[in-house]
Amino acid sequence: MANPNCVRRCGGLAVIALLLLFFPVLGYTAERISEQPLERIRIVYAGLSGNQAPGWAAYEGGFFRKNGLEVELVSVIGGATGVQALLSGQVQFGQVSGLPVVESSLQGSGIAILAGLLNTMNYQFIVGKEIKRPDQLKGKTVAVSRFGSSSDFATRYALDRYGLVPAKDVAIIEIGNQPDRFSALRSGKIQGVMLEVPLTLKAKEMGFPVLTDLQSLGLEYQATVLAATQSMVKLRPDLVRKVLVSYVEGIHYYKSHRDEALALLQKRLKINDPDAILETYEGIGLALIPEKPYPTLRGIQVMLRELSVKYPQAQTARPEQFINSTFLRELDSSGFIDRLYKSTPVVTPSRSKRPF
Repeated sequence: MANPNCVRRCGGLAVIALLLLFFPVLGYTAERISEQPLERIRIVYAGLSGNQAPGWAAYEGGFFRKNGLEVELVSVIGGATGVQALLSGQVQFGQVSGLPVVESSLQGSGIAILAGLLNTMNYQFIVGKEIKRPDQLKGKTVAVSRFGSSSDFATRYALDRYGLVPAKDVAIIEIGNQPDRFSALRSGKIQGVMLEVPLTLKAKEMGFPVLTDLQSLGLEYQATVLAATQSMVKLRPDLVRKVLVSYVEGIHYYKSHRDEALALLQKRLKINDPDAILETYEGIGLALIPEKPYPTLRGIQVMLRELSVKYPQAQTARPEQFINSTFLRELDSSGFIDRLYKSTPVVTPSRSKRPF
């Protein structure tokens, strides 16, 4: 006759085994076993702005290590450069702008969007002090980080709405990151640039006009994504789950721990202006970064329309073919994300309170 205690123990183990089989992410919520070696991986991120906070929060909050990963965050200029790093195999994941991911996939790269970390554009088109109307940009020069980047798309999108032809009516040049582009505007080298908070706040304080606020246009756009090659996803689904749950926990930590989030931004952005840091946290972190980072199909469709001029195959492409939401749906359906925010809610915005 079987030992009743053994039956109960074996039955309990069987239940746990089944849960881990169907909801393997549940296993990641426990503290990492200290004896288990950390797996070393590299994640590239493109740009220096509040858009990159999810990866920074997952790193600074210790969630990668908690989930068994030793992560090196690699900074590059421009999403296209980040995509190239992914394709070369130098990094395993990319936190980059969505446009170069979609463009490379159209060409058969096999890169998939795993999460949508920012599903709109928070750019503001800042122009020289002498520019009062859009038509005054004709014959002038504007700057983007890299051709094919999100700042490039945003600039061309705005110029098109103004009836100006990029590269014909208005010259577009590559300069690099936001601080460098803003410096070029201040020096008079260029007369227009797409900027994000907190530099938008500084620009306005210095008297530079805002010609357009893209966020106010209600544009859905896959501005920032977490991406990986389909081959890596197929070979290492366990690694994808660990990275994705770290990002989800990082986003929750960022949204629910105000002081830590502000300190993180100050460290990463190297900005000591309290108002600018607070503007970044509330304007992007609380308002735009989604708790459940599903990609935006409408935002990808906007990209496909833009890319169809260059790539005929974009006309018949469907947004779903660029996304692999399997792991995020798995995590969401387990109730894990809802439990995070139920236990520790998102902080309440308070712009009047200086952070430090």
